[in-house]
Amino acid sequence: MNQAFVYDAVRTPFGKFGAGLAGVRPDDLAAHVVRESVKRAPGLDVERIDEVVFGNANGAGEENRNVARMATLLAGLPTSIPGTTVNRLCGSSLDAAIIASRQINAGDADLVLVGGAESMSRAPWVLPKTAKPYPAGDMTLASTTLGWRLVNPAMPKEWTVSLGEATERLREKYGISRERQDEFAAASHNLAAAAWDEGFYDNLVTAVPGTDLVRDEGIRAGSTAEKLAGLKTVFRAEESGTVTAGNASPLSDGASAAWIGSESAAGLLGLDPLARIAGRGAHGNDPQFFGFAPVEAANKALSKAGIGWEEVGAVELNEAFAAQSLACIDAWGIDPTIVNRHGGAIAMGHPLGASGTRILGTLARSLQASGERWGVAAICIGVGQGLAVVLENVTAGISAQTVKG
Repeated sequence: MNQAFVYDAVRTPFGKFGAGLAGVRPDDLAAHVVRESVKRAPGLDVERIDEVVFGNANGAGEENRNVARMATLLAGLPTSIPGTTVNRLCGSSLDAAIIASRQINAGDADLVLVGGAESMSRAPWVLPKTAKPYPAGDMTLASTTLGWRLVNPAMPKEWTVSLGEATERLREKYGISRERQDEFAAASHNLAAAAWDEGFYDNLVTAVPGTDLVRDEGIRAGSTAEKLAGLKTVFRAEESGTVTAGNASPLSDGASAAWIGSESAAGLLGLDPLARIAGRGAHGNDPQFFGFAPVEAANKALSKAGIGWEEVGAVELNEAFAAQSLACIDAWGIDPTIVNRHGGAIAMGHPLGASGTRILGTLARSLQASGERWGVAAICIGVGQGLAVVLENVTAGISAQTVKG
């Protein structure tokens, strides 16, 4: 079986809802990271790209349903390069990377550009079609920005609660306090701010032409748990709620991309691989406990990689909510300091379709910077799913094999 590697990753800064990137269409965000990925590959003949696979959680608006194909065309790549879009909600772009890695494992491709894009600012309202023309009553527009819409009445009510209410139920089940959530959220902001200041993201992020945004827009340096404790709860009354705008990821806009290739792709790109995709995992559970699904997804991915948690040196866990992140960390029994060392989605934002490749690229660069061998990228997904990928630092892996030999 051919091995699959991550060769490079790049993303836009993530913009706040209605702010820095709100004027940019999602297909243009995607096209930008496609162009940048090509520019960063010095040896690339674009005709050698086997496919473009992008993730997107909306698809109802300017994405025109297949944002991968739209981005490829807008970026000026040859029309012969096929593109497909995958929708696994928040896990869409991580799923795109998983799909590409399987293509490479099977020998169906040598080089695939993967990524994802989302403009939650520009997600349209939709109006359902009526059974009969000219209805006499009022019709209600549904927002496609986030969460359930046009719910099938056959769905059990406990499954279709809001993401915030679902998180309240999860934190009740696993005993996650408001104080821990606010401490986790403050750390996310401060770690992200420090990583930007130290230059960690300089090679991972590219500004979008025509915008002024050069850093992730939502980061609040100097955040403290005490400051966050003053925020009101959103989904429940104060006496029973804990989830606030401060300990949840914000609505966001952005795009990300990564090169996934076989060993021979090094010659096609003119780049050395960063990390090997060593294991993959997917898991489903009850929809109202979606935030806990990464636990078993990551355990499955580690099993496929043939390693245990004790060997993992870095984890990138998408922070949909502080409570669900803490529940996963507690369940894994790992040192919290190895998780999201460079900040997470609570600070930087969570443009749904772009977040999976964001955490994958951050993990690959984090392993490269630290020299650690093994890392896990994991993400929770609305409606009760989780995805995870295990990466092996190529340099560390070679060193370990040399010592073993």
